[in-house]
Amino acid sequence: MNLSHNYFISSIGKKQIMAITGLGLVGFTATHLLGNLLILVGPDAFNFYAHKLTSNQLIYLAEAALLGMFLTHLALAFITVMQNKNARPQSYYKKVRTGRGETFASKTMPYTGTILLVFLILHLLNFKFGSNYPTTVDGIEMRDLYRTVIEYFSNCYYVAWYVIAMISLGFHTSHGLWSSLQTWGLDHPKYTPAVKTISCLYGIGVGIGFSALAIFCYFQN
Repeated sequence: MNLSHNYFISSIGKKQIMAITGLGLVGFTATHLLGNLLILVGPDAFNFYAHKLTSNQLIYLAEAALLGMFLTHLALAFITVMQNKNARPQSYYKKVRTGRGETFASKTMPYTGTILLVFLILHLLNFKFGSNYPTTVDGIEMRDLYRTVIEYFSNCYYVAWYVIAMISLGFHTSHGLWSSLQTWGLDHPKYTPAVKTISCLYGIGVGIGFSALAIFCYFQN
């Protein structure tokens, strides 16, 4: 009991748990983007995909697991930020460089994370709990989520907010993916450059992919 308790409150324990929940959220982001690409195919394809997903009873278990990962990741990130803030030397001390190097993505992680938290709340309100129009695909009555999405992105301000949030997601995941893999041992001169490149490309792909879908929906109006 003491060993497990010590692990969860230790610095390495918090980092590893935050890393594994981060990797889980990265995986969800990728699958979510792939599913949303069906918007490009058309209303029936997207609505049928959404219906099959939400009508599966396992969706509740998946949502609970996803919520647990998100809240755990959020809580540990907040604790880490506060601990770093309290441990930060006084302003008159000169900043010590560790040699690891900081990037824009790494320095803005708390800010992009906050943007994503606000985005997620609004996203759920506007889409999961948003307007519910009925439609029929292949004789099956279901929610016309495609119409809800197109209707939402008819507002250019919503599109702009979505793009800003997705750029934040790109920066957040580009550093988060690399940092998570590094935490779990992929920190070697031979592999680190490749891992950093893959993480950066992933962040760019996610940011551009989601943003492009929002812009596409805007022009459907």
